[in-house]
Amino acid sequence: MAKNNLNVLILNWLVFVALLITLFGGAKATEICNIDISKLNLCKAAITGKNPPKPTARCCAVIKKGQLSCFCRYKSLLPALGINPTKALALIKKCGLKPPSGCREN
Repeated sequence: MAKNNLNVLILNWLVFVALLITLFGGAKATEICNIDISKLNLCKAAITGKNPPKPTARCCAVIKKGQLSCFCRYKSLLPALGINPTKALALIKKCGLKPPSGCREN
């Protein structure tokens, strides 16, 4: 059990460091969950606001390239980036993909 907690802590720390590097321009392309995070902006409209529009085909193309189970592991970090985890994980279904088992929107 302690080993799993350590693994989760290390993975969360690595994601945080990758985000910081990207935000401060130190990296040309940073991938998280098999997606270049600069391309996640294509999905921003579909996950913001009270009634976001349907995701675009370009957004869904980005989501389809990702490792969906990986997204689920990092959903707790999304609010720190100004992203609502429920709306972000709803993109999986809205893009016609099956959510990984154990991955809930709420």
